[in-house]
Amino acid sequence: MQKAVILARGLGTRMRKADGDAAMTKEQAAIAETGVKAMIPIDRPFLDYVLHDLAEAGYTSVCLVIGPEHKKVRDYYDREIKPKRLQISFAIQEKPLGTADAVAAAETFAGNDPVLVVNSDNYYPPIALRGLREINTSGLAGFERNAMLNGSNIPADRISKFSVIEANGDDVMTRIIEKPDPQVLETMPEPIRVSMNCWRFSPVIFEACRNIKPSLRGELEITDAVQYAIDRLNETFKVLTVKAPVLDLSSRGDIASVSRLLKGKPVHL
Repeated sequence: MQKAVILARGLGTRMRKADGDAAMTKEQAAIAETGVKAMIPIDRPFLDYVLHDLAEAGYTSVCLVIGPEHKKVRDYYDREIKPKRLQISFAIQEKPLGTADAVAAAETFAGNDPVLVVNSDNYYPPIALRGLREINTSGLAGFERNAMLNGSNIPADRISKFSVIEANGDDVMTRIIEKPDPQVLETMPEPIRVSMNCWRFSPVIFEACRNIKPSLRGELEITDAVQYAIDRLNETFKVLTVKAPVLDLSSRGDIASVSRLLKGKPVHL
């Protein structure tokens, strides 16, 4: 698996929301106003750090799923820099209809090959990116909840609301539990693994994306497509346990902590 898809189409509603307590530079504030989280500057755009680690993990071809209005993203990777280790292409998600719709936009890029799918506002540990290349089925990275609590920039109260993964004894996923109740968490065996939307998909996922209906939020959710693939298409999703945290750049309050944790990290694209 050498192809990766990065979902960068979101509206950035939380990033655009004013936060008088958030520490950021004028340049960071200007990009935050646009909601394009992937381009928040941390010496260079945040997305560059994500792309660097994809290249380090052995990926050679990346598709950025963007909106038609995201000219700044396209211009930067088409004109301003010339990556030597990655071939970068784009897929357009015309309207922000949900994560499954965003994944579906990359079907032509994926072709008949397996692909990694990740968010543009998360910095994933390289061990997860490499590990998903090495399994031979569809799968997802399950980030140990304790590792997230101890090493991420994400507050504990937010982590407590993240989706958790239910799997059988062979580490095959049976379902994702969204916003789990504390009582549910108490019944789950350790280690409790959190989903941060770090997936390995086969082409089966595109059939699933075409067949699901909008969720109660009115969006086409990738988790619903995954469940459809499990229940209706007999797809197996292996859970890769990762004992390392993920960094999150969802809101202005996250900028200072992510900047501190990535400061000085080399980038070679």
